[in-house]
Amino acid sequence: MLGGTQFVGRAVTEAALARGWQVTVFHRGHHAPPPGTAEIIGDRTADSGLAALAAGAPEGEGPAWDLVVDTWSGAPSAVRDAARLLSGRAARYTYISSRSVYDYPAPAGLAEDGPMVAGASPDAGDDQSYALAKRGGELAAQDAFGDRALLVRAGLILGPWENIGRLPWWLNRIARGGPVLAPGAPDTDIQYIDARDLADWVLGAAERGLHGPYNLVSRPGHTTMGGLLDACVRATGSDAELRWTPAEKILAAGVEPWTDLPVWLPPGEVYDTLHQGDVGLAHATGLRCRPVEETVADTWTWLREIGGEAPRRADRPAVGLAPETEAKLLAG
Repeated sequence: MLGGTQFVGRAVTEAALARGWQVTVFHRGHHAPPPGTAEIIGDRTADSGLAALAAGAPEGEGPAWDLVVDTWSGAPSAVRDAARLLSGRAARYTYISSRSVYDYPAPAGLAEDGPMVAGASPDAGDDQSYALAKRGGELAAQDAFGDRALLVRAGLILGPWENIGRLPWWLNRIARGGPVLAPGAPDTDIQYIDARDLADWVLGAAERGLHGPYNLVSRPGHTTMGGLLDACVRATGSDAELRWTPAEKILAAGVEPWTDLPVWLPPGEVYDTLHQGDVGLAHATGLRCRPVEETVADTWTWLREIGGEAPRRADRPAVGLAPETEAKLLAG
């Protein structure tokens, strides 16, 4: 596991341990990995940062590792270097990519054969967009592993250990109670995947030898914006009153969908891109998505266990609506 201590990487690590697998975690040492793993400390972005990984392969015949899982989202050169190093030491390589690799706007119902963003290069530096970096990571994984590479094009990811802050923000806001600005229409379909469901599918896909790209997210309509926020009310036991507010009013106030109001998008190209993707291939190969109530309740339990404040990645902006902006919208 390249990473393996936070959010998606941690979910994969814990799922592998639960299956009785032996797991080696290669990480920088900033966070403790789940108990039961073997550790290799190194920084893949530093000069000679992979030296410890090269030296840490267990002895024995055949590949040192059956599977490598890589969640990297920065410069694709890091994926290129790791994949090249591991191509003769590992049987399979799974790269956690993103549905952002599709050329924008991605129409509703777009499958894995849709057009990709152009110009991504595994050799490029840190100045690439997220979409280009993820596509570059895909290319790097495929270049080193060929048909032994699995590309997991995840959509919105939620669940315990989330370090982006989307579901934690909604939970904490609703837990405070009172009138809560609820965006758009409650019956708006949303697509997401619980990190633990992603992890289970990834490990099962590796066992079956799947390769190539897969869109990995729930089916459209797995839940709605209303279903998500209602689940937050129930999980927190709050007296919050959800006040559904038209998208036009929210946008006119300068509120940014997705960031100021996490998860939510108004109707349009961005909504179709992120909440209306085709996921038939993943579901046909075993993807199962737990109910939204379980994802929300487990995330709330985890938040309380860590004191209510979720960890946040330094490379991602803070999310959530300013209280004064919410108050003005509710009053108007």
